[in-house]
Formats: sequence, C-alpha cells, structure tokens
Amino acid sequence: MTAKRLGRQTVALSDPVSVLSFANIGGKQEARGPLAGYFDELNPDAYFGQKSWEKGESAMQQFALGRAMEKGGITAEEVDCVLAGDLLNQCIGTSFGLRDFKIPFYGLYGACSTMGESLSLAALLIDGGFASIVAAMTSSHFCTAERQYRMPVLYGNQRTPTAQWTATASGCCILSRRGDGPYITHVTCGRIVDLGIKDANNMGAAMAPAAYDTLSAVLRETHTTPEDYDLILTGDLGELGRDIVADFFREDGIDLGRRYTDCGLLLYDREEQDMHAGASGCGCSAAVLSGYVLGGMRAGRWKRVLFAPTGALLSPTSSFQGESIPGICHAVVISSKKEN
Repeated sequence: MTAKRLGRQTVALSDPVSVLSFANIGGKQEARGPLAGYFDELNPDAYFGQKSWEKGESAMQQFALGRAMEKGGITAEEVDCVLAGDLLNQCIGTSFGLRDFKIPFYGLYGACSTMGESLSLAALLIDGGFASIVAAMTSSHFCTAERQYRMPVLYGNQRTPTAQWTATASGCCILSRRGDGPYITHVTCGRIVDLGIKDANNMGAAMAPAAYDTLSAVLRETHTTPEDYDLILTGDLGELGRDIVADFFREDGIDLGRRYTDCGLLLYDREEQDMHAGASGCGCSAAVLSGYVLGGMRAGRWKRVLFAPTGALLSPTSSFQGESIPGICHAVVISSKKEN
C-alpha cells in the first residue's frame, strides 16, 4: 500500500485498469450541441417515455448501463458491482433506475463530481483485487434538478449571467482487469474546499477552488506538469469557474494553456443555445467523458488525459439556512498506454 501512495491524496495503480466500454445518452439540448455526434442515444422527449422527469432520469441510467454492457460484450451477471449516483434526494434516479439489473450496488453522492468519484473507487476496487469488472456511472436532468434546487420549471424565472444549464444526460464506463484501454493509471481523492461562496446561481465560483486544490495535488504528487497531459478537463465549472482555476494557477506561475478546458464549455454552443456560463450537472462530465473524450483517446486524438469533475456540496436545506457552498473535485489520469 505504501508503494502505491504517492502523497496525501494520490495513488498510482500498480496495475492500470482498462476502460472496457462506455456509453452515454442525452436529451434535446444535447442533440443541438457540438458534441451530438458523440452520443449513443439522443432523445427529444424530456420524459424519456416515462410519466415524470425523475422516472425519465432513471430510464437514462438504465440505457447507459445496458448499452455499455452491450458494447463491452458482457452481461449483468459478470459485473461485480455498480458505483453510481445522481443529484436527486436519496439518489432516487440511480436506485430506481438500476434496481432491475440485480447487480451489487454502492450508491454515491459527490454532486457533479460523482463520475470522478465512481471512476476512482471502481479503479481502486479492481486494482486492490476486490473486483474484476465494475460499472461507474451517473446522471443529471435539467428539469429534475431545477425542481429540486431552484424554481419549478414552469415558473419561468430568469437566469443570471453566471448560471449554468444542468445537462440532461447520463454516462457509464465499465472498468475491467482486461481490455485494450484506455487505462486509468492514477487516482486523486479531492478535499472539501469552501471559500464562502453562497450564490447558488454561481456554481463555477463555488467549485473552482476545489478544482484548483485537486489539480495542484495531482501535479505535485505525480511530479508532472501541465505539459505532460494532452488534455486537462474539469467538469461543470463553466466559463467563470474555468477562468478562476486558470487564474489560480497563473498566480503560481503555471500556465495551463489551451490544453485546459471544462466539460461545461464543450457540451453546448453557449451563444446559439443561450446557455449563459455553460453546462453543469453530473451528466455533463459523465457524458462528455463517455463519448467525446474516451472515443477521442481510442482514435488517437489524446494519449494522456487528466479528468477532474467538480461538485457543489449544497442542498436546498443548506441554502435556505444561509450556508456557504463547499466544493469537491476527484481526479483520474487516463492513458492510452498501460503504464504509470
């Protein structure tokens, strides 16, 4: 164990874990965005054939897991466990969506960082010898998130310039001991970082400090520089949060350069689709990873990617009580080669 741990937060996997397969699904706005061609399924129906938006979110997770297993050539009986969560209270999108698969299940809540959390824990389970095949996944839905965290959608409240659009999407990655990659080589567990932001319409500013903290830990503990990565990708910070992270590093004398971007800036055409600061939600980074990024790695576009989804650890109750919004960010290093 000591040999694997590189520092306080980062672990180097002794046997890098392969991404056996991946799948994603999106909704109407995702179909209008620049990454539409990287989705397995795009459905214009916000209910996804169900009777409520929440049931529709469960249907997205059912599709993502089922399609990922199909693409990986495996059955539910071969999956040792699923690590998944969503933004809804008690993670009902996940628990009701996955109940019929009969796969051992760990429910997670890392807000919009859940894809990074699930990938990290899945890789550690496999590298530690506790599992052979593990599914990591999450989802979000614009209508369910708005109903829970902000205003009823039909209310039609105006959005501030710093606001982001919660993605209606789900992404699933199936990790395995076997496979031709890409491979997860390093895992960095984030810390809770809170600089006192209280504006629930400014998620980028609330989460950016956590992204900076985790990315700094990755570079410090792996003894790497930004130039060692073809792509550095945070999740759900949008334009404002991305700029804050870049400014933090600039103050340290580090230029992240054009290799650094954010999933919230990739998913939509912000001008044409009127998305203000960009995209957010668990499904944003999960869908971008489980299509555009991993597909691009298999096509040879990138050889080494630092993927670091971010989450805002608030609830309606904490906001009503005047609490600040803590942030969290979990990161994994993904390589086209099976090496640390």
